[in-house]
Amino acid sequence: MANVLTALQPSGVLHIGNYFGAIEPMVQLQETNTNRLFIVDYHAITVPQDPAELRKNILFATAIYLAAGIDPKKTLLFQQSRVSQHTELAWVLNCTTHMGELERMTQFKDKSRGKGEAVTVGLFDYPVLMAADILLYDTHVVPVGEDQKQHLELARDVAERFNNRFGETFVVPEVKIREQGARIMGLDNPENKMSKSAASEKNYISLMDDEATVLKKCKSAVTDSGTTIAYDEARKGLANLLTIYSLVTGKEIKEIEKAYEGKGYGDFKTELAGHVSAFLKPIQAKATALLNDETHLIKILDEGATKAQELAEKKMQRVRSVIGVQL
Repeated sequence: MANVLTALQPSGVLHIGNYFGAIEPMVQLQETNTNRLFIVDYHAITVPQDPAELRKNILFATAIYLAAGIDPKKTLLFQQSRVSQHTELAWVLNCTTHMGELERMTQFKDKSRGKGEAVTVGLFDYPVLMAADILLYDTHVVPVGEDQKQHLELARDVAERFNNRFGETFVVPEVKIREQGARIMGLDNPENKMSKSAASEKNYISLMDDEATVLKKCKSAVTDSGTTIAYDEARKGLANLLTIYSLVTGKEIKEIEKAYEGKGYGDFKTELAGHVSAFLKPIQAKATALLNDETHLIKILDEGATKAQELAEKKMQRVRSVIGVQL
């Protein structure tokens, strides 16, 4: 059995891109692997957060994971900040990671653009904490969206460098990117990935959007001036909508194309919205019920933190020993 790990930042908005890129693969993998899924609240504070909202969002993310099918008996579900070994290992790895490696990170360049000296050290150092998150648990496989591939490559480089210097300590993880659905694009701009931090809510479909909102967003989704419903990567908006249609219905894209022969965007977008809402309804119902019982959610996170601390401490004892600080 492989050790599989992934994580998402706590946010009041988790969208279908998050679901298909990270959550659904973990639900599938938990049946045959050792899964670790956690809420990266320390990553979240690399940008300003309202403390009350952050607490609320941590519980919301937990509820969504459970509602989507994560079973805490099969998947170790926990909160990053509850396991102090994450930040301890991040410091150790900082001492073997090169400035140039972090300066080349595309996400840092994008998020720091125009901020000058106001950019935080945390935002710059984000990939090292992410590497620590992964390497603490002897992770073999990390299912991620395509946008995180560069960060995973850094984690691999850091692990190999550490192992070469101090002896075999870390498993070098493999990246797993799903072939379809790894990168759901924004509805308002199919050039860029769907994002919960987008300027417009028309960019994404939240996992908690009601039917009217889903319909409105699908109808306003950017397409092109074409007249046929046919998958073509050059027609990015339509290709994105066909991918979403396929993911929420389980139908092959060829089958969808055939169903819409002779039909236009109006019918396609309306029916897509109906399928998306039908897909989301059971998740929404379960998440709402779970959010009404905060005590239960906190209990699951408490139990997960205890187990994660035990695993992480074993690894840190090895790390402290090989670098020479453990007496």
